[in-house]
Parts: sequence; C-alpha cells; structure tokens
Amino acid sequence: MPWMDQVGSLLKQYTSGGAAAATAPAQDVNAHFDQVAAAAPCSAIAEGLAAAFHSDQTPAFGNMLSGLFANSTGEQKAGLLNQLMANVTPAMLSSIAGGAGLAGLLKGGAPITPEQAQQVSPEAVQQIAAQAKQANPSIVDSVSSFYAEHTALCKTLGGAALSIALAKVAQRTQHA
Repeated sequence: MPWMDQVGSLLKQYTSGGAAAATAPAQDVNAHFDQVAAAAPCSAIAEGLAAAFHSDQTPAFGNMLSGLFANSTGEQKAGLLNQLMANVTPAMLSSIAGGAGLAGLLKGGAPITPEQAQQVSPEAVQQIAAQAKQANPSIVDSVSSFYAEHTALCKTLGGAALSIALAKVAQRTQHA
C-alpha cells in the first residue's frame, strides 16, 4: 500500500505501544498526525481515533467529544449531534441539563440543523455522549469515522490522544 510507504518510517516511533506514547507524546505529534492523516485512509484514522476514545490514558469519551464539539463548525456540530441523538431516547435526555430542548428536537424527527446545533452547550454534548455510549457502545466507532473526515479538528484532542491514535495506525500497518 502506497500510504504505508509514505508514512511507515514515521509511524515506527509509535510502535512501542499506545501507553508509552500517551505518557510521553512525541514533540512533533501534531505534524506527524497531519502527515499520517493526509496519507492514510479514513478507516485507519478512524481506528486510531477509536483507540484514543477507548483508552484509559485519555479523558472519558464524553469529555473528549465535548472538546471537539466546542471547536467545531456549525455543520460539524450538527453532524455529531445527529449521530449522538440517534443513540439516545427522549427519556435519556430528560436527565441532562438542557435535555428537554434536545428531546424536542428528537420528536420532530428531522435532522438537527447547524443553527440548532450552535445552541447546544459542550457540557450537554458531554452528557449526551456518555448516555449514547452507555446505550450503544458502537457509537464510539461511528463518531471516530465522522472525525476521521475532520482531522484538523482532531488535533484539539491533545498529544496523548494523537499519540494513541498514531500507535493504533502503526499497529495496523504491522498487521497488514
């Protein structure tokens, strides 16, 4: 695969394992992530992001998503919310601050618009994400695929998360 030829040597420094990479991320981890994201298929990036979301070396899934959400455009916020909302019920939303308004959005059945998404707080997204993951753990993979399409935004996750993601991509290249 040509993409492995392009970034294989760069990824070798992440093959020592995700935990080691997370505790001491490479100084150039953002640049490395850019290089790998430009060369690798989205599926490889999504696997890496899922590993970071699942890692005990990073904050909880909801915390990480709230940060991504806070830095997203209206369209990205709407995309994320539509994925999350497909995995929660109005009853689940009632326990979330501001959830009543979100439950109203669910009842309409129409996708959440970028304008509506701008009205949702990152704190609410954190809670929705936690509820969605509890109801359907595969939401992590779905959200990872979504953010694999928005790699510049992923850099807001921080060095530890990016190092774990790169370690997972490196691991994938070893098994290919």
